[in-house]
Parts: sequence; structure tokens; C-alpha cells
Amino acid sequence: MAIGRVSQDERIEARGAGLTPTEIETFRRDGLVVPAYRLSEALLARTRDAATRLTAARPDIRPEFIPLPHVPWDDGEDTRRLAGAFLDVALTPEFLDLVEGLLGPDIVFWTAALFCKPSSEGREIPWHQDGVYWPLDPPATVTLWLALDDSTRASGCLRYVPGSHKTGLLPHSESDRDGLVLNTAIAEDAVDRDAVQCVELEAGQVSLHDIYLIHGSEPNTSPMRRAGLTLRYMPATSHYDRARPMGAGSNTAPLEFATRPIWLARGADRSGRNDFTIGH
Repeated sequence: MAIGRVSQDERIEARGAGLTPTEIETFRRDGLVVPAYRLSEALLARTRDAATRLTAARPDIRPEFIPLPHVPWDDGEDTRRLAGAFLDVALTPEFLDLVEGLLGPDIVFWTAALFCKPSSEGREIPWHQDGVYWPLDPPATVTLWLALDDSTRASGCLRYVPGSHKTGLLPHSESDRDGLVLNTAIAEDAVDRDAVQCVELEAGQVSLHDIYLIHGSEPNTSPMRRAGLTLRYMPATSHYDRARPMGAGSNTAPLEFATRPIWLARGADRSGRNDFTIGH
């Protein structure tokens, strides 16, 4: 079953509206929701252009997973400008409105990643739960997944198990399979394949999912690129614990949890323990 596709007359520019009560209920029940909101064409075009430029500028990292696109990787003016384009979209008020319906008014934007599967050869993302990788206390995050290209079954769209976020964290182990974006995954026999749904999105649509949702995606076998930007937000009642040792999660790109910057995007730091100066 596929969700997320909308007809022409169902498209809504819901700027500033946030999530509806029904959308919030869907998220609580299933662990994922595709809201009516769509990113403006102008901001979508700028972000797509930034994604294309970033993948070209970082040939040292496979494009399926480029962490921290919003953080400059050197001191050049061009890289600072490119990172700024991703940070601007992460702090878009309409995105914060959507997230506020799930996390409350005090929001920390703490990381992002670009997932850009090349045509015909884009790699698989195995079944996993995001929470296994992250140094958050207590663990709480909403991931906003922005489709920069159309995301279809053929191009390796996101797949998930509705309601699986309610099971808590499952065991993850290192996988020795080739061609994976992440090298830690949930055992295949632990996933209810009969319940799996595909999240097909048109460019500009978003989905939001829970930190414990079981999800993954197939390889991209289509002739089209499939790029998506993930933006991670946590409630400001949680602590981004830089001292906690974390596994790499992916062997395709470095993950520096201790030194990455985080932003108080809205409200106040209710935990009183988050550091908003490191890495800036």
C-alpha cells in the first residue's frame, strides 16, 4: 500500500497552519504522517539546487547519505553559503509550525542529512530505528523528511511499519551485506512485512516520523534521482548529550556527534543543559 500521493485538486498551500488534529492523531497512532502542507515552489527550487551543488562538491562522500549539509565543511565562502541554504530551510517557520504540533512550543533543531540516491544505482537503507544512533536524553525527536524529487517505489521511497514506534527500541546489529547506506540494522525477521507501507511523495511534500519508527528504503532502480532532506527536531526538554559515546551508524560518512552545532529554533531551552555555542 502507498500513501502520500495527492491529486491536483487536493494540493494545499497550508503555510503557517501547522498540523490538523486528524494529522496529529495519525502520527500518534502510526508513527508517521504526510500532512497537507507543501513547500513553496521557490524554496523547493533553491533547496534542490543546493542539493545538486552539494553532491557535486562532496565527491568524497557517497550521495545516499551526506550528514550535516547545513554545516560548512571548510572556511570557503561558497561552502558557507551552501550550508546556509540548508539551514534556512531547516528553520522555515512553516516547518516549525508542523513540528510544534508534535513536540510543543520549545524546539531544538539539532541535525540534518541529505539522502540522494543516484538513478539506477542508489543504495538500500536497511530496516532501522533512528533512536539507536542518537545521543538524546530522554530520546525524543521528530524527523521531517522533505522530498526534493518525486519519491516513488521504483526510486526507493521510504517504507515503514505503522505503529512500530510503540514497541520501543529493538536490537540492532552490524550487517555484512554490501550496498547498504547504514551498517547497523534490525534483523529482517523482526519486521512485519505484511504491514509495511510505502510513502510515495511528490517533490515539495513532507512526511514526519517518530524516533522509534521501523523504516528503511529499497535501492533506486529508476532512471531518476531520488533526493530527500531530513531535518531533525527535538523538544527542548531533552538534552543533546555530547559526552555520550555513539556508534558510527554508517560507514559511508563520518558522524561527529560531540562537535556538531545545534540551534534553539523556537521557545526556550527547558532542559537547561543544551549547549548552543559548540560548533558554531
